[in-house]
Amino acid sequence: MLEALKKEVCEIAKRAQRDGLCKHKSGNFSAKDFETGYVVITPTGIDREVLNQRDMIVIDLNANVIENLSNLKPTSETLMHLMIYKQRPKVNAIAHTHSMYATTFALLKKEIPAIVYEVISLGLSKARVPVAPYGRPGTPELADSIIESCMEADVFLLEKHGVVAIDERNMYEAYLKAAYVEELAELYYHALAVNKGKEPDYFEMEELQKWQYPSQINFL
Repeated sequence: MLEALKKEVCEIAKRAQRDGLCKHKSGNFSAKDFETGYVVITPTGIDREVLNQRDMIVIDLNANVIENLSNLKPTSETLMHLMIYKQRPKVNAIAHTHSMYATTFALLKKEIPAIVYEVISLGLSKARVPVAPYGRPGTPELADSIIESCMEADVFLLEKHGVVAIDERNMYEAYLKAAYVEELAELYYHALAVNKGKEPDYFEMEELQKWQYPSQINFL
């Protein structure tokens, strides 16, 4: 069932570990099949090195396990994933990572401002990567805590926890957003360090909304 989607989710989960965005079995990933409404999600507590396509779990939006070929449990943060799909029905995929620099700002409950123009690809509405208030991992409280942030932006931090990135296209694009949040956080960290704690300039939302593809490029 949903083998292509399972393969996609599994490959991105493995890449996240290779790229250093998730370590020691941390993080989780999911993608939704719009035809069935089912979600393919990663299992809990499995090293990415041994993870395979068969280990992916199929659930519905009410957290009912539909298919579980390896007899594994879905990630304990399943409720958070399902809440995002319910709040934003067009979302296709979710990447939750524990990358170093971004999680550092999550520990400080510090949002990341739009310090570079490339943040226009992150689906921001307030020129920042917001921080969702703390919710204990694996609880309904965590799922409830992310509602406001997931409606504000396609990427956000989880206080004392990590990063969430969502996308309406596919798992790969959600992963790229998570990866770019980490790069943005590293840039922000170094800017603060070089500037001795003084905040760098950042773009206002009005400026970000002005971007458009250059009309001077002609297709003959």
